[in-house]
Amino acid sequence: MLPTPSLSELTRLFGKIGLISFGGPAGQIALMHDEVVEQKQWVSEDEYLQALNLCHLLPGPEAQQLAAWIGWRLHGTLGGLIAGLLFVIPGALVMLGLSALYVLSMQVDWLQGLFFGIKAAVLAIVLQALLRIAGKALTTPAKRALAVVAFVALFALHIPFPLLILAAAVIGAVVAWKAPALFALKPIAASTTAPTSHWLAHITKTIFVWGIIWSAPMILILLTLGQEHVLWKVGAFFSQLAIVTFGGAYAVLAYMAQEAVTGFGWLSAGEMADGLGLAETTPGPLILVTQFVGFLAGFRAPDPFDAWTAGMLAALLTTWVTFAPCFLWIFAIAPLMERMRSIAWLQGSLAAITAAVVGVIANLSIWFALHVLFRSVGQLDIGVGSIWWPAWETLDVKALGIGLGAMLMLFGLKWGIIRTLVICAAAGLALGTLAA
Repeated sequence: MLPTPSLSELTRLFGKIGLISFGGPAGQIALMHDEVVEQKQWVSEDEYLQALNLCHLLPGPEAQQLAAWIGWRLHGTLGGLIAGLLFVIPGALVMLGLSALYVLSMQVDWLQGLFFGIKAAVLAIVLQALLRIAGKALTTPAKRALAVVAFVALFALHIPFPLLILAAAVIGAVVAWKAPALFALKPIAASTTAPTSHWLAHITKTIFVWGIIWSAPMILILLTLGQEHVLWKVGAFFSQLAIVTFGGAYAVLAYMAQEAVTGFGWLSAGEMADGLGLAETTPGPLILVTQFVGFLAGFRAPDPFDAWTAGMLAALLTTWVTFAPCFLWIFAIAPLMERMRSIAWLQGSLAAITAAVVGVIANLSIWFALHVLFRSVGQLDIGVGSIWWPAWETLDVKALGIGLGAMLMLFGLKWGIIRTLVICAAAGLALGTLAA
């Protein structure tokens, strides 16, 4: 019989986890496993792995959803809220402060040097994520082919990201039905769990309640500021993003970055890379980078507020519409977890989406590299589409040097992300000082 912690014990543990959960989803999932399964033994190994598989099936940051599930498993809805919120709030507060500091740095030369170094280091960090995920996801030739197709669809054909995810899900379902060996899908035994009583009523009620919570700020903005205000556009965009963020934060960053930069014009590509670097230095989910994007969007179009108020409101709004859906998915689906794991087409869809995500991250890697390493990047027409193409004479040698140094630290010396970022930031500061 596993011990059941008190609500105060659960709160203390996730308060601690929220403060030290650096290292991205892999590190955060490992940290929670060590604390909850190995040390405290509040959740069994099998339950934990089943929940992790469920979170991979759902849109949104899987580590935060896993935290909410653990809280729900131990203390119902209140426990889920406590664990899920404590996992996010520390990082969100840090990211809000860093976003404000970033705006101030636009007038402070030495801070610009720091952010220059962080931006160059992001190149190595994204490449590391690409190789790590590819190694785990691309286990068959069919999966590797799907990753290549996803990359071409985004990089050259500019297929919308939500459409790509939908297509991958359909392909995976068909493969699971007709040729599961292509994705090395194992036979799934039928669930022995009895049907959850009134499951349809439970899901309907949960979606209704959390749908209201999710949309409440948007309704207020619609009634007071209208659909043309930047807060409405920020909230609508990131609400849409919350529905299609399968495969983790890196999977959706390319779509978010390109839309925020080229679609809405809220920030530049270099600033987007800066934001990702800042998010890597904070505890909590990497998707908190959305808060940085929202802050800059509100700060630059503040009317009728002052710039700082608009920035804060937009940042908080992005956090709300990004994480409220996570609680919706967990509270609605968690009671049906065992039944979902026995649905073969869902497992096939997940495998296909995971493979496609590798192509998505490869697109992100090249997009970031071009915009960080070159001061001028345009589009080259290739007949059926167009690709990003740099003006080679605008290569930034300093950014290239710091980026290569970051790769040496991460891949050669096996140093951690935080240590690498600190050193690269210091290098950017030193180069900036010498240039001045």
